[in-house]
Amino acid sequence: MDDTPLSVLLAALFLLILLSAFFSGSETGLMTLNRYRLRNLADNRHPGAVRAQKLLKRQDRLIGLILIGNNFVNILASILMTLIALRINNDAGFIFAAGMVLTIVILLFAEVMPKTLAALRPERIAFPAAYVYLPLLRLLYPLVWVVNVIANGLLKLLGVSPEEGASQALTKEELRTVVLEAGAMIPERHQSMLLNLMDLEKVTVEDIMVPRNEVTGIDVNDDWVTISKTLSDSQYTRMPLFDENIERVIGVLHMRDVLPLLYRSELDHAALRRIAREPYFIPEATSLNRQLLNFQHERRRIGFVVDEYGDIQGLVTLEDILEEIVGEFTSDPSAQFEDIQPQEDGSWLVDGTVSIRALNSALGMALSTDGPRTLNGLIIEELEMIPETNTSLLLDNHPVEILQIKDNRVKTVRIYPPLNRPPAASNTART
Repeated sequence: MDDTPLSVLLAALFLLILLSAFFSGSETGLMTLNRYRLRNLADNRHPGAVRAQKLLKRQDRLIGLILIGNNFVNILASILMTLIALRINNDAGFIFAAGMVLTIVILLFAEVMPKTLAALRPERIAFPAAYVYLPLLRLLYPLVWVVNVIANGLLKLLGVSPEEGASQALTKEELRTVVLEAGAMIPERHQSMLLNLMDLEKVTVEDIMVPRNEVTGIDVNDDWVTISKTLSDSQYTRMPLFDENIERVIGVLHMRDVLPLLYRSELDHAALRRIAREPYFIPEATSLNRQLLNFQHERRRIGFVVDEYGDIQGLVTLEDILEEIVGEFTSDPSAQFEDIQPQEDGSWLVDGTVSIRALNSALGMALSTDGPRTLNGLIIEELEMIPETNTSLLLDNHPVEILQIKDNRVKTVRIYPPLNRPPAASNTART
């Protein structure tokens, strides 16, 4: 070594610093790779991604290999720097100063810079490095295996397994964050649909059903003039057929079955009973994602929502569920909330049967959906009584005036824009 030219020693030291930078940067690059993008690239047979994915299946082995290489070149660089310092000036102070310089050089050029670059451009560093690490892992496997056995054994004493967490699935909230942060990669409209799809299990059929008092159907006991008018005026493809009231539902009429008989003048009360399809009942607590699958399995598009006593509470259709995902099927914004009508003074006239979810969506309110499902139910719960006309209260800092009471329920209310001041401690204020 004494006969080795100083220029060769300096070149070797420079090469060792480059190797140290390679190990440091490639470690950061491989560990910061987006696992889902990596899986997608590997599925598309990207060579670098395929090799990187193989390495990351056992991260403990990869880390062991990188640290063996990095520590080896750093130690060798320290020894070489000492020899160079001795060759230049055989003085303890000079040797110490040379060691400090090497430490700073390694810290800046072999640690901070390559790691920062790899963190910003992980694929550009990790994929080429994977070509080096796979054959190097095979070559040094016995040494890596020994290091891993010792390290993993110590980790197991601490209750940590190297296999756990190797491929962690995204939670729903994490997936929601990914969708929200996708930015321009996913159009805003598609983001909304994906988020609505993930929220289906939080919503039940009771939340979106048409209440029983709003269900349009045909009473088989009505005279034929009334039935004919209902059929001709109907905007629905399917209509319930019942005997006196919705509780005694007979089935569901499909206009595809009704029109041929009507055209041939063969439609009568008996024919209505004959062509009515068997009713399909849905428990009120069924989540929308489950009901969507049930509709598909049963080949149904409409069902009657029943409570725990078997009483019919309302009606829900496949279209109602799909609208929860893609939004209303109408292009007219004012038709999306027919029961919420804006007024010139900035207030809204709202039907008491409107759902809390629709109210929150239309007016940007933050009313709880855990209690009553409708505005009528919420007002009665807040006041703990059936109110009188002209009673006022606050809901989510919005002044609400009750305009009409009918059949012991709130028929129409006026909701004003929110107050500028914070809401009072009590959520209700009567006048």
